[in-house]
Amino acid sequence: MRRRKRIRSQMAAMDEINVTPLLDLTFLLLIAFMITMPLMEYGTSVSPPEMNGSELPKENFVTVELTKDGTFLLDREAIAPDDLREKLHALSQRTPKPDLLVRGDGEQTYEKVLGLLKLARECGFKDALLVTQAEGSRK
Repeated sequence: MRRRKRIRSQMAAMDEINVTPLLDLTFLLLIAFMITMPLMEYGTSVSPPEMNGSELPKENFVTVELTKDGTFLLDREAIAPDDLREKLHALSQRTPKPDLLVRGDGEQTYEKVLGLLKLARECGFKDALLVTQAEGSRK
């Protein structure tokens, strides 16, 4: 009789399912997906649009350039940032108003080039043109 009781207790233990390893696996997978999902976001490939800008104006334009070393040029002449604001404001009051071409060196940051565009807008040039190089024309 004793033997039968021992067999039943072993069988009773087999009737229960141990869910602890299943929960461990579930939480491990959850943590793995939580870590890898933000990393997958940065792996997205982006193809920039092709350049299809219009031709530059042939007459009645002013060029403002930001060189590699951070100096400003107004029609190829060096100018201080404080004087640039005054000159651009005076040019925007002329009739007919000239087109403003903004050129920034490729090694300058977006922040500086956009700051120059912002300055042009504040001085009255609402439609400043950003001059770029065509693909393959770099030396």
